[in-house]
Amino acid sequence: MSVETAETAPRGADGGRRGERSAALTRILLLSVAPILAALVIAGAILLALGVDPLAYYGFVLERGLFNGLGLQQTLTRMAPLLLLAASLIVAFRAGIWNLGIDGQFLLAAVAAGALAPALIGTLPGWLTLVLCFVVAGVVGALWSVVPALLRAYQGVNEIITTLMMTFLGVSFANVLVKLLFLDPGTTVPQTRTLPVADRLPRLLDTTVSSGLLIGLVAVIAVHLMMTKTAFGLKLRVVGANPRAAVHAGLPVAKLTVAVFAISAALAGLAGAVEILGVHGNVRADWNPAYGLAVVPLVFLARLNGFAAIAYVFAFSVLSIGGESAARRLGVPHFFTLVLMAIILILLAVVEYVDHKRRAAGKA
Repeated sequence: MSVETAETAPRGADGGRRGERSAALTRILLLSVAPILAALVIAGAILLALGVDPLAYYGFVLERGLFNGLGLQQTLTRMAPLLLLAASLIVAFRAGIWNLGIDGQFLLAAVAAGALAPALIGTLPGWLTLVLCFVVAGVVGALWSVVPALLRAYQGVNEIITTLMMTFLGVSFANVLVKLLFLDPGTTVPQTRTLPVADRLPRLLDTTVSSGLLIGLVAVIAVHLMMTKTAFGLKLRVVGANPRAAVHAGLPVAKLTVAVFAISAALAGLAGAVEILGVHGNVRADWNPAYGLAVVPLVFLARLNGFAAIAYVFAFSVLSIGGESAARRLGVPHFFTLVLMAIILILLAVVEYVDHKRRAAGKA
């Protein structure tokens, strides 16, 4: 090989790698960024039809949710339960299981933590009370998934139906517990006893941000690493990708299915505990933030990637906190952020479908 050839080959290889990176970046922009920008334009058109200035709306959203100091702290605090729910869904979806019962698991665990913490805080150290409440919340969440888990693992019953039914039951049962068993007799509003602010999860530095944010970040990263870097995660992915192949490979599919339900539901339970022990301090009757259904599209937008999920949860939290402020100032319904997320999800699905068809045609 001549000197010129030797010098040219690496340059060609570098050029090829740069071309691949450029193509990958272009694909990301077309499949992710462009649909989001298009969704903002469509949502802006809807706002115009409602007689609202879209630039003013988006300006209020960014000002309150991102650029305002107090608003940014509220955004980061809002992320805590959403991150735990994202971790819950990533585990389930990567294993091919549709755990759509996380709102019921979330609420029941929240009620358990909200009732237990004030009862223990006077007899146990604060840190031990919080730890026990988190353990109980995780166990409660996991227990509420036992019926769908066993029906899916051993009877092949579709878990979409059973988990949605358990959510309905869980929400109703949580209200019954608040109004009857755990009712605080010292208030006129039906709610559990209130945990004093000083005994709740500590704040980060000199801010109002709950340390639940760190718990959520650790959970998402740990789940991502477990599903991508460990043998256990590989087994779960195999079960999700091809259950029949998993059976032929000798994997205990039924036990792994139950384990996935337990892990996913326990994380949803921890999300409920973080919200109560870090923010509210009690659970009021008929309280249901329905975070679970809001996080489902975020996880799919992130393509079940933990680090991407963190970014999408942050963006949604900005929209959520900022949207609440914009709604008050401009008279826009507070759930308009969910409409925006729905538009983004639809456009991303359409773009993904078109790209899939294009690649299939190219291979043909």
